[in-house]
Amino acid sequence: MAAKKAHINIVFIGHVDHGKSTTVGRLLYDSGNIDEQTMRKLKQQAEDLGKGGFEFAFVMDNLKEERERGVTIDLAHKRFETPKYYFTIIDAPGHKDFIKNMITGASQADAAVLVCGANEIKGTEGITELPQQTVEHARLARILGVQQLIVVVNKMDMQGYSKDRYEGIKKAVTELLKSSGWKIDEVQFIPIASLTGDNVVKKSDKMAWYTDKPTTLIEALDTLKEPQKPVNLPLRMPLQDVYNITGIGVVPVGRIETGVMKVGDKIIIVPGREGKGVPGEVKSIEMHHEQMPQAEPGDNVGINVRGVGKKDVQRGDVLGHPDNPPTVASEFTAQIIVLNHPTVVTVGYTPVFHIHTAQVACQIEKIEKKINPATGEVIAENPDFIKNGDAAIIKVKPTHPLVIETQKDVPQLSRFAVRDSGSTVAAGMCIALTKK
Repeated sequence: MAAKKAHINIVFIGHVDHGKSTTVGRLLYDSGNIDEQTMRKLKQQAEDLGKGGFEFAFVMDNLKEERERGVTIDLAHKRFETPKYYFTIIDAPGHKDFIKNMITGASQADAAVLVCGANEIKGTEGITELPQQTVEHARLARILGVQQLIVVVNKMDMQGYSKDRYEGIKKAVTELLKSSGWKIDEVQFIPIASLTGDNVVKKSDKMAWYTDKPTTLIEALDTLKEPQKPVNLPLRMPLQDVYNITGIGVVPVGRIETGVMKVGDKIIIVPGREGKGVPGEVKSIEMHHEQMPQAEPGDNVGINVRGVGKKDVQRGDVLGHPDNPPTVASEFTAQIIVLNHPTVVTVGYTPVFHIHTAQVACQIEKIEKKINPATGEVIAENPDFIKNGDAAIIKVKPTHPLVIETQKDVPQLSRFAVRDSGSTVAAGMCIALTKK
């Protein structure tokens, strides 16, 4: 039974076309988590569409359809097992809106696999240029609190399995990770070729020069540390969706970030449509179509709640216990890093903040100080503006009621991304707030 193994949420990140989907597909197939017949069908589909070789990528795209058809309570995440853990792969990796998704639901990944395509990374002897999304994803994952990282250098088959090429890319990525605040000695690097299956699940004889341990991606996954569940923190479950299921009633769906929820618990959902908070009682909890007596951090669940109407609550609201309800902030102070803004960020700027499952426009009221992102030391007080690459402490006012927590109280609900017209402008975390 899967539940006996420890559970890890993992996210595959990296630049578009570097082989994220193919890596996931190959991993699922070679580890026996997808059967022969499904794979044959996908191969046929790929060939019919003139996309031979894309069958592994289709494994994840299939999921997208499953998700669009909509299963009631089972959130469409792909599960797979290794000898030691069972994993949930968050989100279809190659999605163009992937960064946004990574931040809303998946900023809570326990671990990430950064996929770097050796073919797509430009570079001559000793100088390697990393694509912008590779850089952005590596920084984002760190800021969003992903704790563990595995880097795979993919498409080694298209580089003649060259050791020098691997070492060059490894060096460039190492520099990037250091400057983004990762502890390099805890990051694992593995050369792979997903399309041919080298070093994904099966050890390849084509890269005999690679003698590091672990030798394959699947072995590396099993060396990840089991995440500590924040069961001692207050209950927080951001709502991803609210379904109205005939014969059952209102079913909010989401992932428990902190605390424990039991059947029979009195709960409150805030801010709710009216902004006053909506009380209720948990009648049942369901995960992967099974009834459960209680749910813990990391569980994606649907719950049937007594006393809550469909119109009362919405995505972005957060469920908690009445004796320690989720915090609604009238304003907050945040530490941010500007990733990708076309000009400069100034006071008065009002982009959309993506925090857990909420998306709320917030106005920047004050830029208090500019800081060094790696050390935290203050570079300038009250600067007029901040630009790409700058880290800063800012004061922010939400335009609508918004649940957010401070980094020291409930770190899982403190992190956010700032988006504007289709791109991620900044990312950060809340360090202080004023309760509404």
